[in-house]
Amino acid sequence: MITKSDIKDSIIAQGMLPLFYNSSADVSLDTTRALYKAGIRVIEYTNRGEAALANFKALKQLQQELPGLLLGIGTIKNAEQAEQFVAAGADFLISPLVNPEVAAVADKHNLLWIPGCMTPTEIYNAQQLGAAFVKLFPANVLGPGFVSAVKDLFPGVQMMPTGGVDMDQDNISSWFKAGVSAVGMGSKLITKNVLENKAYDQLYTDTLRALQMVNAAR
Repeated sequence: MITKSDIKDSIIAQGMLPLFYNSSADVSLDTTRALYKAGIRVIEYTNRGEAALANFKALKQLQQELPGLLLGIGTIKNAEQAEQFVAAGADFLISPLVNPEVAAVADKHNLLWIPGCMTPTEIYNAQQLGAAFVKLFPANVLGPGFVSAVKDLFPGVQMMPTGGVDMDQDNISSWFKAGVSAVGMGSKLITKNVLENKAYDQLYTDTLRALQMVNAAR
């Protein structure tokens, strides 16, 4: 049985969390395969389109082919969405905001919940709701300086910036130097070109490079 702590530790060990959505189930499956081939074992699929639930169910079937793969669902904004994806087998839940209803669903099912926070108050509220891991979003607005300023206020809370982490050694290093535990990598890694042109070899190479940059930054 994989625990909340196991998944949290897996994200921290991986150092980055790739996240994406595509309306095509086949593209979603092949993107996941390319990430896995490069060494990724924890992925966030985002609930950002009508096909998200059906595609997520298809991705869950992929876990039989790709041992050790953990699949979370992101962009969960309310309890109804949370319950739908828990029923579909989500290994963890990620939100762009702090909603006590989503926290309650995660707690009921004993799942890791990573809420999105932008202020010290939101981080505090998330912590009060049981979150030990928060997503700093949008990271491009907050910047590494925000992490440095608030990190000591919240001992025991792991932080992961998402939305603005670049495929750049200096950028990634600045986040880890500020004190984050991992970085969320979305469209800067899984680019529009990769998804539209099925450039899975490029994604494989870029993912290896991103992992190298993360390891160099720590």
